[in-house]
Amino acid sequence: MKQQAILETNLSLPNKRIGKVRDLYDLVLPNGDLGILIVATDRVSAFDVVMENGLPGKGIILTQLSKFWFEHFSDKIANHLVSTDVEDIAGISEEQRIQLRGRVMLCRVAKVIPIECIARGYITGSGWKDYQASGTVCGINLPEKLLNGSQLPSVLFTPSTKAETGHDENISFAQGAELVGAELMEWLQKQTISLYTQASEYAANRGIILADTKFEFGLLPGANKPILIDEIFTPDSSRFWPIDQWKPGQEQISYDKQIVRDYLETVVAAKNWDKMPPGPLLPESVIEATLARYIEAFRVLTGSEIGLV
Repeated sequence: MKQQAILETNLSLPNKRIGKVRDLYDLVLPNGDLGILIVATDRVSAFDVVMENGLPGKGIILTQLSKFWFEHFSDKIANHLVSTDVEDIAGISEEQRIQLRGRVMLCRVAKVIPIECIARGYITGSGWKDYQASGTVCGINLPEKLLNGSQLPSVLFTPSTKAETGHDENISFAQGAELVGAELMEWLQKQTISLYTQASEYAANRGIILADTKFEFGLLPGANKPILIDEIFTPDSSRFWPIDQWKPGQEQISYDKQIVRDYLETVVAAKNWDKMPPGPLLPESVIEATLARYIEAFRVLTGSEIGLV
């Protein structure tokens, strides 16, 4: 049976919120505390626009890969994940449990710190565009003659503000400190670089380059120490490249939705889309090729197969 893309959920749970990829609900956790249900749909977002169709099973891959990494780093930093078991969700039908299996996270409620924490070990994407224009990335001076895809001399921490709608805005460390305080900003920088470095070493041992990644952190009620929230080290939040095909000076083969972005650029070039909502319909060939990259990333990083049937 072919996996069907789940683009939206309609559960009889309170306070539904819809993000680009995830649907969120309020719920009661198994221990009786108030929590958040995060459902990873199969929606695809590119250039901050959600496409008309999605990648069947993508939400399962994102959820299971985040679960893997949260557990991997559980002795290093706390996170918001409580359970991924649909049986722990009260107030939904058996049919809904079947639909949601593999794609849910029951999480503790945390106050989101309004800084998106980005670590860059290689220059690519928007960082490469900045470098071409100014020789810097987010205001940080870099050596001359770097190529697209070059490894950076050291890992960069390049924060941005979290936008409710539209594009996030890159900010300096000093601007971030003004928003959340210098002490917290220093903690965010240290944790971001540490997590990125450890995950990079892990991935490299499995033949994958972790080019860059982003994190979100939050504060539990009454606590001063942040925890990891949202997702970590997935193809939606990170750039993964096969080491044996890495070649600076060109766009890299990537275990993510770069195939979608490349296709959309052809649509833009043909003047059939202006990068504004609604997003266009993705052809089946683009869907299959992109999903294959997600599945391969999961298999290589975890050493396990992902069941999408």
